Amino acid sequence: MLPLTDLSTLKIESADAFEDVNALLYRLGVTDGLPVVPPTAPRIEAMLNGRDPDTVTAQLPPLRGQATMHKLAMCAVMAGCRAEYFPIILAAIEAVAQPEFNLYGIQTTTGNATPMILINGPIIDQCHVNAGANALGPGIHSNATIGRAVQLILKNIGGAVPGYTDKATLGQPGKYTFCCAENEGANPWEPLHVTRGYSSEQSTVTVIGASGIVEVVDANSYTATSVLLTLAHSMTIAGTMGGRYLLGGGEPLLLITPEHADLIAQDYTRRQAQQFLFDTARLPLHHLPMETAERIRDDRKMDGVDPEADIGTADCPEDIMLAVVGGAGIKSAYVPTWGGTTRAVTQPIDPS
Repeated sequence: MLPLTDLSTLKIESADAFEDVNALLYRLGVTDGLPVVPPTAPRIEAMLNGRDPDTVTAQLPPLRGQATMHKLAMCAVMAGCRAEYFPIILAAIEAVAQPEFNLYGIQTTTGNATPMILINGPIIDQCHVNAGANALGPGIHSNATIGRAVQLILKNIGGAVPGYTDKATLGQPGKYTFCCAENEGANPWEPLHVTRGYSSEQSTVTVIGASGIVEVVDANSYTATSVLLTLAHSMTIAGTMGGRYLLGGGEPLLLITPEHADLIAQDYTRRQAQQFLFDTARLPLHHLPMETAERIRDDRKMDGVDPEADIGTADCPEDIMLAVVGGAGIKSAYVPTWGGTTRAVTQPIDPS
């Protein structure tokens, strides 16, 4: 039997016995294993801030749970969110519910994929979202609780219960929280959401089907091309490239630290950097296990394409996403994504 509790039937009358309430919520399977804020009626009402609790914002897979405002607010309260974060959470849920994101696949795969939340626009400062040092680490309330709220929603409303409907073989820490902002003030190019059709004054959430992060260290390069070479070759990992081919394209993400971005921007526009990465981040078939390479060759022969061509990381340069994130240092990151079965979605945030 699936251990899933209908949040609409759950009522916490008092938070006085914190340990007892948390023990109950844990037994009911509505936590992430960590202590939560008891979702009392006054806290839920404050989170809703006048919104109709019965409004359904999305239907979330795999169990097609109805994401009502009340249930969303309950999860946000349990995650420890402040009310001013709620519009970000609502936008993130609308984004993951879009068909092209393929939330059903991400929620049920044996892979590690989970939604990463990347925030742009004025709301970064308004909600004090960390885009600088340790942006993906602990210590900042908004990053920690916004990402956690989304994960609780996907579990409690969508029904992605670990070991049951969530079939991840290993999982990843990002399934607790995976949220940061772009460091727009340190970005030598236009922000990510501007490249995706929004004005710089519009606050947005971009959700990415992320399979983890890979640290990219380059302390020695002093030219833009050298840094791009390091980034490109860091993307050609046999364990992700072989799977990426079988899953189709994808939108790999590079989180480029300001120092690396400044160096790259001396010689490359964003579009030129994407083109360089597209041309260079390629893996020869002989770097893959024989069985994987043979399957790729067979598939290519049936498709009428060169069976010996190198494997690329994306289907076109524009699919390689670049975001400037982080503080001082020469350590960027590569975020592999869940192949061509998911596409990143950018959703505007309604602050009302």
